[in-house]
Amino acid sequence: MKLKLATGIQSFEKTRTEKLFFIDKTNFLKEWWECKDDITLITRPRRFGKTLNMSMLECFFSLQYANRGDLFEGLSIWKEEEYRQLQGTYPVISLSFAEVKSTTYEGARNKICQLITFAFQAFQSVFDDAQLNHADVKFWECIDRFMSDDIAEQSLQALSRILHKYYNKKVIILLDEYDTPLIEAYTHGYWREMTEFMRGLFNATFKSNPSLYRGVMTGITRISKESMFSDLNNLKVCTTTSKEYAACFGFTEEEVFDAMDLYGYGQQKEEVKRWYDGFIFGNQKDMYNPWSIINFLREGKFDAYWANTGGNALVNQLIQKGNWKIKEQMEDLLVGKSIFVPIDEETQYNQLDDSEEDIWSLLLASGYLKVLQVMEEDTFFGGIERTYELALTNVEVIQMFAKFIRGWFHRINVETHYNEFVRNLLLNNIKKMNSFMNKIALETFSSFDTGTKPSAYTEPERFYHGFVLGLLVELKPKYEVLSNRESGYGRYDVMLVPKNKTDNAYVFEFKVYDPDEEQTLEDTVQAALQQIEERKYVTTLFEKGIPKENIYCYGFAFEGKKVLISGGQD
Repeated sequence: MKLKLATGIQSFEKTRTEKLFFIDKTNFLKEWWECKDDITLITRPRRFGKTLNMSMLECFFSLQYANRGDLFEGLSIWKEEEYRQLQGTYPVISLSFAEVKSTTYEGARNKICQLITFAFQAFQSVFDDAQLNHADVKFWECIDRFMSDDIAEQSLQALSRILHKYYNKKVIILLDEYDTPLIEAYTHGYWREMTEFMRGLFNATFKSNPSLYRGVMTGITRISKESMFSDLNNLKVCTTTSKEYAACFGFTEEEVFDAMDLYGYGQQKEEVKRWYDGFIFGNQKDMYNPWSIINFLREGKFDAYWANTGGNALVNQLIQKGNWKIKEQMEDLLVGKSIFVPIDEETQYNQLDDSEEDIWSLLLASGYLKVLQVMEEDTFFGGIERTYELALTNVEVIQMFAKFIRGWFHRINVETHYNEFVRNLLLNNIKKMNSFMNKIALETFSSFDTGTKPSAYTEPERFYHGFVLGLLVELKPKYEVLSNRESGYGRYDVMLVPKNKTDNAYVFEFKVYDPDEEQTLEDTVQAALQQIEERKYVTTLFEKGIPKENIYCYGFAFEGKKVLISGGQD
């Protein structure tokens, strides 16, 4: 039977009562119950059904859903009498931090305290009915969005104790999207304050809580123990590389193809696979994002549904500001190659600006990369060192990164000006190239530290590498775009290698004006051109069979927001 297709529905009760499209994932309930772990942290990319599964857990175990077996009729879990007897038998505290988003620590903290207040209000009948002792009454009365840190950190443990006493049963605690406040804290610069607050809350709730029976947390990333979980040694972590719950979040290929047959899209399975396949959880390959599949079934056309739902700002920022090696690896990924990198699944947000390993780990956890294979090597000290072969997940993800790159130039009306710059580059019209690049610098460099001293080189250099990736997207049909590769006696900044050897090739070198070494910006651009010549960067082009008369070399000199381009035929 065809069910109504709806996106964004995160309530299990609504999904079942309104007969919305739903793929049976109730085996998750059984797998979790039988594993017996005290606290389980499950990480998956966004839009992979984490919130719906947490809602399903609540509907199944919570006393507030007692006698609601109708929600599970016809599903696999309801075929077993043992589990029918479990439905609606535990006090369950359920929270979601998905909307804890703020540019300030105070704003984020207030939102968390408000959510805790709502959790208490969900059990108002217990407060009204129970014979609470004076201390519990006074504590309950302190719960509001302006509660102190001490009250907030102890709040969920106190609520657990009250419910345990009232129902004579320990509680289950569900915390969805636990890492959203932490990602926001990193993005907006209040990481230290938020981690201190959250560490105290988590320790009291999940570690030293005698009234807790079991708990589940979900999120996108596994925050490092040093940052968040140093006191939580009873935590079972299940990441995208873990075998546990591998098919419980997201759709398997069999589930997707069955749905396509049902809704009349059976002839398009290969194209759906090309667009949306590629996610791998544990040993479960060919996993699909539910958001994209449901949208495809509704709309009947291919689009980057998941990639366009937002939540990509941090990834965009990290790649745009990444060092030359990250830019080089991104270029390889965008042209369909794989990269080989070490991965530590414990993301250390406070090191993201400097750690390539943490950036790739974040991209993997977020679903933008997939693991092709893992290579293990014994270390000198007797441990094991793992190297991961990674690739972009699918066509949808590739389009997302291409959109990032185009977006870096949105302030200068890309549609109007960008093709004009490329055209003038290919025509060797230096005057118009200079005009365009100075417009980019004036309107885009405001988000970078573009100091005039070489010590401020990092951010302008990263901008130009962002520009290189922009060229990669637009010139891909005709050129191989390379950056920071070895040639001759050094590393050039940018090289455009024509796929047709009769077309022109290009070498770019960027330099920051240094008043201690150069008198003018013209001196800087000549130093860039001299470096191309002295270090014989064109060697690679000669080796590829490009004749000298087809090679153009350009120096880019910049001082703050001023840019000067010079050069021409080699």
